[in-house]
Amino acid sequence: MPRVALIAIVDDDDSLRNSLDDLLRSVGFRAHGFSSAEAFLRSQHVHETACLILDVRLPGMNGLELQRQIVAANWRIPIIFVTAYADDDARARPCSRRGGLFIQTLPRGGSPQRDRGGARTFVTPSA
Repeated sequence: MPRVALIAIVDDDDSLRNSLDDLLRSVGFRAHGFSSAEAFLRSQHVHETACLILDVRLPGMNGLELQRQIVAANWRIPIIFVTAYADDDARARPCSRRGGLFIQTLPRGGSPQRDRGGARTFVTPSA
């Protein structure tokens, strides 16, 4: 029997990380959360990660720096970028490297920004 895919979540927001973990497990995936890029890189889960949900803004090494390390190491991990803080440049940069997907959450009462960077962007309201 094949092993269920592992989705790693790297986000310093505990509530978002735990919510995503719960959601992914509820639909049958294995999930493991990390509060920093460094914790993810030190973990035993790096090489078994099938997909990475990655916050752009993190303390220490940010999401774009982690993406650069993953690409430089030639690890073929699809990355879904998430953030509550994004401008056109922040959306375009991660997606221009190996076809990343970018999801922006909006603060309550916020409005979506037009995407001029050519990135595939999905905007969702935060709870």
